[in-house]
Amino acid sequence: MAEQGSLKKGFVAVVKREMRRWVSRPLYILCIVFLPLFGYLFFLTLMDEGLPRRLPAGVVDLDRTPTSRNFIRQLNSFSETHIVLAANSYTEARKAVQAGEIYGFVVIPEDFEAKALSGRRPELTFYTNNIYFIPGALLFKDFKTMSVLASGAVVQQTMLAKGAYEYQMSPQLQPIVTDMHSLGNPWISYAIYLCNSFLPGMLQLMVLLVTVFSIGSEIKHQTSREWLRTGQGSIIVALSGKLMPQTVLFTIMGLFCQTLLYGYWHFPLNNHFWHMALAMLLLVVASQSYAVIMMSFAPSLRIGLSIAGLFGIISFSITGFSFPAPAMYTPFQILSNIFPLRHYFLIYADQALNGIPLYYSRVQYLALLLFAIASVPLLPRLKRALIKQVYVP
Repeated sequence: MAEQGSLKKGFVAVVKREMRRWVSRPLYILCIVFLPLFGYLFFLTLMDEGLPRRLPAGVVDLDRTPTSRNFIRQLNSFSETHIVLAANSYTEARKAVQAGEIYGFVVIPEDFEAKALSGRRPELTFYTNNIYFIPGALLFKDFKTMSVLASGAVVQQTMLAKGAYEYQMSPQLQPIVTDMHSLGNPWISYAIYLCNSFLPGMLQLMVLLVTVFSIGSEIKHQTSREWLRTGQGSIIVALSGKLMPQTVLFTIMGLFCQTLLYGYWHFPLNNHFWHMALAMLLLVVASQSYAVIMMSFAPSLRIGLSIAGLFGIISFSITGFSFPAPAMYTPFQILSNIFPLRHYFLIYADQALNGIPLYYSRVQYLALLLFAIASVPLLPRLKRALIKQVYVP
């Protein structure tokens, strides 16, 4: 009992010591509170409309006929496309793309109307700047859709000229009618997908960096032995007391993020809020555990921050946000499973978007829990580094 009381006293002493360090180093509050808040507001307001609207585009009309002008008017009526440039040549339009004035353009060839009406299949050429992936992809979709619609309109006019009836044209223009239903995100809103991916990823990055900094700075400034003595010589007590305030505050920031997403912005949440709240808590603790692992193998502030930053940034790409994990090469598919953000993303897709029973996400919750305790076997190694307190610049 006396030993338990001593450990409890040591835990409280470490927490108080950490609070004093927070007061003396405003960097902690900046990184834990204000930077995540800035990220939340930036991304949520940036993606407020769900999709970018009225993207600047150009057209090179070499035909200059009523048919080509009608094509341009219909293309400009798309909500994502805004024709701002009527170029006289391909070279002029290409230079506008390279200058960043437009994201893409369509080339309407000479004799477009004559060839279309005579059934000689004119070719429409369109170019998009895929350096900017989202604008380029959206313009490509509009260009392709309008090309298909223009082809159907030409066929319709030709068949009408030949005396065909409407009931005869429909099966030939659209022999198969597609009935599409978008599940989980029927609005096709990029905000619903990206904000629920980037914001937890940004929070994970801050957790990694702050945890590494708080441990590495103890070694750098040779205060790690004092930290251990405050924790009664127990690495578990010392580490728990240091990380507990960060865990609480980061979890509050994560829950605040989810409240904004599912409450204020009304993003889809087809299951209980507490399912996602539990996932957020496990993400925070798992990220702290990974930071402890990094400092156990590389007890240097500089190296630890580099590894944490690299790990956090790679999480955005390898966990399936920007490129589907099943489409990756097999080694990268396997590697993606060691990132906590990957499992949080799968929980989000299953619980918030699809609303399936909690039972079917048990593997992802278990993975996050295992990540949270994965650093425990390495604590003796970290303790030795804290005792030596040898700083490697």
